[in-house]
Amino acid sequence: MTMQKFTTQLRVRHYEMDALGHVNNAVYQHYLEQAAIEHSEHLGFTVARYRELGGVFVMRRVEIDYLRPAASGDILEITTWVKEIRGTRSKRHYEIRLLGEEDLVVKAEALWVWVDAATMRPRPIPEELLTAFMQQE
Repeated sequence: MTMQKFTTQLRVRHYEMDALGHVNNAVYQHYLEQAAIEHSEHLGFTVARYRELGGVFVMRRVEIDYLRPAASGDILEITTWVKEIRGTRSKRHYEIRLLGEEDLVVKAEALWVWVDAATMRPRPIPEELLTAFMQQE
């Protein structure tokens, strides 16, 4: 099952560079997280709404393929979509490109787990969230 794709943009900041003048590999995980947050907010699931539901998604595993460099000032287009969502888990895919270009800078896949905000233990994803993501098909 593949849901509708969500796309956002961000400008690479100078302090995100490594010694080679490229975006530091570790920074890309922040980009992935930001895209997922914006996607959820787009569906109406803000931090406040998550608090009301008593949980939060946390990234449990991420696999990132670094394909091309990006540098300070570049505008990146980040596309993300939920590939699978059930039980306590959501598998999310990502593609990052320089704005207006076809070639990928990064492709990634992350496993997100819904956890209870108080105990930080996994629990089933609320039906309201499942419905919101599944209606995007």
